[in-house]
Amino acid sequence: MIAHIINTDIYGRGILKVYLKYRLQNFNFLKNAAKLLLDNSEKVLIVSSFPIPPMNICETDGPLGALALYKSVERIGGKAEIWAHEQVKKALRPFDVTFVDKPATSDYSLLISVETVGRASDGKYYSMSGMEVEVPPFDKVFLEAKELGIPTIGIGDGGNEIGMGKIKHLIEKYIPLGEKIATVVKTDELIVSAVSNWGAYGLVAQASLEIGENLLKDWNERKNLEVIVSAGLIDGIIKKPVMSVDGLSVEIHEKIVELLKETVNYQL
Repeated sequence: MIAHIINTDIYGRGILKVYLKYRLQNFNFLKNAAKLLLDNSEKVLIVSSFPIPPMNICETDGPLGALALYKSVERIGGKAEIWAHEQVKKALRPFDVTFVDKPATSDYSLLISVETVGRASDGKYYSMSGMEVEVPPFDKVFLEAKELGIPTIGIGDGGNEIGMGKIKHLIEKYIPLGEKIATVVKTDELIVSAVSNWGAYGLVAQASLEIGENLLKDWNERKNLEVIVSAGLIDGIIKKPVMSVDGLSVEIHEKIVELLKETVNYQL
């Protein structure tokens, strides 16, 4: 049920088809990702940054998901650090999180990406509209992790995010401009969602079921979104600092979060 909730494709950009095909291949993708998180929570690196061209301002999708995961890792007794664009760091600073500027991949037990653009086949980074994105190579640590045998989780909603290389063939088939924008960067586990924040919340919800505690119970979507919007992050679709994420009003995001909370409560 959680996987269905986080793949509510309200604006119909194609991710629902990707999700349905992906789930046929990997039915327990969410449960597998939650297990990977719970088994490797000693020191987790969470990466999230997607600057929107041409203004090169980071979007509101991703940072809140990263924050939810950070707080959940702490709640279960692990340690987390966030590696992000300076704009995202500024936006998340009020939440009392630990940032890292030059992470050494080998220092971590697990890497998680939430809505972080990954390189395409030509080595460049692209937005959903096919515009080139100016961004530090955050994906390099995921490539290094693969070589080192360190587990990784990717969360994305469009096909150009770190981890979506795992289903590149589906992105190329079902997502507009997929052949151009699809990333080649894979992760061990991949969470597909209609909004990447929802994918992160879904991972937290699934982990909640595994440990028997609702890790989402104190999450306040509106309050948290207000903080990062006031810091200047923008809606990636509307391209303005407004109370929405991916073109969807905060009220919609609140409803998704509430549905996830109640789903967990019902199943505990």
